[in-house]
Order: sequence, then structure tokens, then C-alpha cells
Amino acid sequence: MEKIKVMIADDSDFVRDGMRIILSVDPEFEVIGCASNGREVIELAKKMAPDIFLMDIQMPEMDGIEATKYIVEHNLGKVLILTTFDDDGLVQQALRNGAKGYLIKNHTPEHLKQMIKSVYYGTGVMEETLLEKLAKNTEVKNAGFCEDGYTARELDIVKAVAEGLSNKEIASRFCISEGTVKNYISSILAKENLSHRTALAVYFLTGKKQE
Repeated sequence: MEKIKVMIADDSDFVRDGMRIILSVDPEFEVIGCASNGREVIELAKKMAPDIFLMDIQMPEMDGIEATKYIVEHNLGKVLILTTFDDDGLVQQALRNGAKGYLIKNHTPEHLKQMIKSVYYGTGVMEETLLEKLAKNTEVKNAGFCEDGYTARELDIVKAVAEGLSNKEIASRFCISEGTVKNYISSILAKENLSHRTALAVYFLTGKKQE
């Protein structure tokens, strides 16, 4: 089986080494490079063609937000942002620059691996805790999201998805069946030409549509 090629960009030696060790002992992954700033990771990426970048936001010389923009614009790979609980505003900027998701730094090894595989196979990923913080930030909501063509109930469903609610929780909130919720979400995804609910949440919260 072909390994997922990962590049790690973080200005903390401890974080870089920790993730490198976690991934290197797993046969599904290959850590092909580590960098301490955005400029360095871009130069390495041009030579080594990683599949996934684990990208810290706050780094010297060039931060993860600008590095993500360059990587996405030049099709160098997919970016998974590494963040702390205080970075939600910066996460929004990174998502607008094309990041495929974000990962809280106090992750477990298995959670890290699963998040990387999800992004590799085309699913955007969002930590529930940060998703909730973004959803509560009224300055972020509807930043470019177009409500034209939606019914009131469809908008309710979109907002609930953006809050991180499950189909069961949405059904309970609006006193409808889970099957009805599923049908609403499928219809909304088709309307926006989006492939999954995470992409819908990102679009509602940031105005950015992800592929």
C-alpha cells in the first residue's frame, strides 16, 4: 500500500519531533520533511511533493496562513492546520486560504492519524470544539454565505450543521425525523455542489467553498 507522505511545519521542536515519531512508526505514513517556518516548508515542498502538510499557524518568517495560501495556489498538497484553542480567528483565515481542516494540538496519536487520512481521502475535517467557537462568533457567521434560494427550515438546518450538531440532535431540535434531516442535508449539499457536511459548515462560517 502506498504511504501517505506528510510534511510537518511547526516552530516547536517538541511538536515536530513528537508528530514525526508518532507517524514514523506507522506503516501507513511517511514523514518526508520537517520545517520550522512557512518559507522553509514551501521550499521543501517544491522538492519533495508531500500529500499532506501539518501546518502550524504562528511561525517566524512566514506564518502558516500565508504558507497555506501559497501551497494551495500552487497545488503543492493539502493542508491540515495545527492550532490552539485561542486561534479560532486565525483558523478562519487559513480556511479561506484553502486549508482542508484543523487539528487541536493536544490530540491523541490515533486522532492525528485519522484526521490526516480523512484529508488525504478528500474529506475536510474540523475539531468540534473550534467549530463551536466559530459558530458562536457572530462576526464570522454568514461571511460570504448566500442565503438566496433557501427556505427558513433549510437555513435552520445549515446553521445547526455549522454548530456541529449530529442528525439526531438536529432532528430533536426541530421535532422532525432523522431521515428528514438527512434529506434536507443531501438537498442542501447538492444545491451548493458540496460533497460533505464539513464543507457546508466551512462555507457557512467562512464564506469559503472547499473542493
